Amino acid sequence: MILAPYISSKPELIDPSTIFVAEGAVIRGYVILHPYVNIWFNAVIRGDCDRIEIGPGTNIQDGAVLHTDPEFPLSIGSNVTVGHQATLHGCQVGDECIIGMGACILNGAKIGKNSIIGAHALIPEGREIPPKSLVVGVPGKVVRQLGESDIERIRQNAAHYVEYAQLYKQRTQSSEDTVTASRNIPDNA
Repeated sequence: MILAPYISSKPELIDPSTIFVAEGAVIRGYVILHPYVNIWFNAVIRGDCDRIEIGPGTNIQDGAVLHTDPEFPLSIGSNVTVGHQATLHGCQVGDECIIGMGACILNGAKIGKNSIIGAHALIPEGREIPPKSLVVGVPGKVVRQLGESDIERIRQNAAHYVEYAQLYKQRTQSSEDTVTASRNIPDNA
C-alpha cells in the first residue's frame, strides 16, 4: 500500500484508526478519506490534478481507479460502493449509491443520491443522473426508479464492507501499520 504526497498535497485520513487500506492500493496527492472508508486491493486513487474526497463508510473495491482533471474534482458521498475495476474521473457521486463493476463515470457527471450504476455502464461527461435511478448500458440510460427495498440493499452493502474491513484490520497487522505510517508523511516530501 502506498500513501504518498504529490508536490505539496498529501493524503488526509480523518480518524485513521477506522480506515482500512489494503495491500497494493495506491493513494497519492490531494485525497481526503473520511471515517470507515475502506480501500481494497490494487485500487488507485490519484489526487494529482485536483481534490478527491471520499465520504464516510464508502468502499472502493479491488482495481478501481479514481482520478481527476484540473477543475474537475472527484467527490463520493457516504456509504457508497464503488465496484471492482470501476473508473471514476472528475465526477460527483451522491450518498448511498452503488457503482457497478467496470462502470465508467466521466468528468463533470453527477450521480444522484440512492442510485445504482450497473456493471460496465458508461456515464458520459457532464451527464446528470437523478436520485433513485437504476442506470445501465453504454451510454448509460435510466431504466427505472429505485424503491425502498433497493435503497436498503445499497445501505446493507456498504455496511457489510465496513464490517468486512474491520475484520481485515483485526486479522492483518500490516494494514494497521501502513495506516499508522501514513500519519508520518513529512510535509516536505
